[in-house]
Amino acid sequence: MALYSEKVMDHFRNPRNVGVIEDADGVGEVGNAKCGDIMKMYLKIEDEIIKDVKFETFGCGSAIASSSMATEMIKGQPVSEAMKLTNKAVAEALDGLPDYKMHCSVLAEEAIKNALEDYESRKNNK
Repeated sequence: MALYSEKVMDHFRNPRNVGVIEDADGVGEVGNAKCGDIMKMYLKIEDEIIKDVKFETFGCGSAIASSSMATEMIKGQPVSEAMKLTNKAVAEALDGLPDYKMHCSVLAEEAIKNALEDYESRKNNK
């Protein structure tokens, strides 16, 4: 059996939503000192709907694939739904990750939640 699913390989080779949103409404960054992966998520939100999401990830193929899949899963979703995203859902959407790479899906969940929390704090400080 292959180490990675076709979906993981597709999202690694052809990542979706890569880039920066200069005037982002929320930005979240996380890193894992043990593996060296760093993820940064940018959100553009209008009327509590995620209109655009971009990411920058420095890391392994699983980290890039997890970032890409997570952005696809929340794009167009209400903020309230995006907050419910779990690393397990990201891994399942990728048709699984090896156990020792599950932390990559955790980073994707945390980066999105940090960006959503940043959005909420900016909104409350206006």
